Amino acid sequence: MAEHTVIDTRAGYLAAVDRIAAGTGPIAVDAERASGFRYSQRAYLIQVFRRGSGTFLFDPPAVGRFDELDAAIHDDEWVLHAATQDLTCLREVGLDPSIIFDTELAARLLGLPRVGLGTVVEELLGIHLAKEHSAADWSTRPLPEPWLNYAALDVELLPDLRDAIAALLDEAGKLDIARQEFADELVRELTPVRTEPWRRLSGVHSIRGLRNLAVARELWLSRDALARETDTAPGRLVPDASLTAAAKAMPDSKRALAAMREFTGRASRTEIDRWWAAIEAGRETSDLPVLRGNGDSLPPPRAWSDRNPEADARLKAARTALTAVSEERSIPLENLLTPDTLRRVAWNPPTEITPASIGEALSEHGARPWQVAATSQVIAQAFVESTQSDDEGSEPAS
Repeated sequence: MAEHTVIDTRAGYLAAVDRIAAGTGPIAVDAERASGFRYSQRAYLIQVFRRGSGTFLFDPPAVGRFDELDAAIHDDEWVLHAATQDLTCLREVGLDPSIIFDTELAARLLGLPRVGLGTVVEELLGIHLAKEHSAADWSTRPLPEPWLNYAALDVELLPDLRDAIAALLDEAGKLDIARQEFADELVRELTPVRTEPWRRLSGVHSIRGLRNLAVARELWLSRDALARETDTAPGRLVPDASLTAAAKAMPDSKRALAAMREFTGRASRTEIDRWWAAIEAGRETSDLPVLRGNGDSLPPPRAWSDRNPEADARLKAARTALTAVSEERSIPLENLLTPDTLRRVAWNPPTEITPASIGEALSEHGARPWQVAATSQVIAQAFVESTQSDDEGSEPAS
């Protein structure tokens, strides 16, 4: 493979924009972040390939904004693999497509058993794509040449992969479905704002006691502030398991906290004053958290049989019916209709259950037209049959 050079000047970037604009066909785009190493989800390398133009590897921190490139290719089709993973960091630098083709999502809609880029490329193009650098720290400078070769190959194969997948979608009668899904990705809220982000702490549900929960909250908030300040992935400072262990143990002194074998991480001892201050804040606060977070979240399905037996029966009947549709259409169940959408409609269905009313409810929760057409009648029938089964089961014996 030819050597690749990272474009890290405005002059080099502007020259590349002209070359990309002069190319033909869709534009393949990929981005590499430093997840697991950095706090931010910014792109540390953006790769672009277009037939007739070549391959371009950009250093976003050095280049700055990419508004000129966006203006040159905004209305063309962009090809990405797992677009939702990259759209946020691309938009952060001014790259915001109006039309996309997501090869990962398309592979799901085709019912392929594995949809990772390397697997799909090997299956459809017959090319083995090594993925040994996918979890690398892309904030490293300079970037090693093997990493650059890996990054370049990711985008150079995307147009051919797009064409192969599009042909299969057309053959399966799923091109319109795919277009609806791609359009939805562009308007979907990719980074929803959480009212209590600390509840993402792994193991938080195993913590008993509101005071312990308050300590967990303060530890998470303190770690998050340090991670943001140092642009370090929070788990590299102190892992979630350590925060959870400290919240459960409630050590009575800084020395006791430092003596905990479960309290590990590169900053577990160097920032011991910070962690102890967080524990004290949690011990003393009058602002105790509620046991469960606020919001419009539904109870877990395992609790439905006790809390809302009718909804439980509707959900189980609909899931069984949709599983059959999923298998018939070779579309994964979670792509046929998101589990959250089904749960919400099952928990709070329309007053009158008909295919039309169910379809309207599904649309209100974000279901696409093709999903409504494929599932509304099946769900309505399952809901009605579940109610009839409940009525029959409750009739007294004659």
